[in-house]
Amino acid sequence: MIHHIEINVSDLRRSAEFWGWFLSELGYTLYQQWEEGISWKSGNTYLVFVQTKEKYLEASYHRSQIGLNHLAFHANLREQVDELTTRIRAKGMNILYEDRHPFAGGEHYYALFFEDPDRIKVEVAAP
Repeated sequence: MIHHIEINVSDLRRSAEFWGWFLSELGYTLYQQWEEGISWKSGNTYLVFVQTKEKYLEASYHRSQIGLNHLAFHANLREQVDELTTRIRAKGMNILYEDRHPFAGGEHYYALFFEDPDRIKVEVAAP
């Protein structure tokens, strides 16, 4: 079981706004908040977002480099994937594999793939 995942972000305010909305849609609740970070919890697992220190901001993130490729979440139903897709589009976020959505993961894999404010790939997969 994963205890928690901590992600450094370029703009904590912007990331907290996005992740707070998104994670609450999936049933997470605000867990901790301090000047340099914030976290949301579901069950025994929580996600932490921490402001990257100024001296490290120059090096940007890309999922194809060594490190995290993406975070994948469960959706309850296909309709939840559809609702999230509509809301992500309305927020102007970058939906990945738009030409194959919602079957970008394969013929029987119904999911939304998009990027967070730092271009971290996020996936929401329906059962």
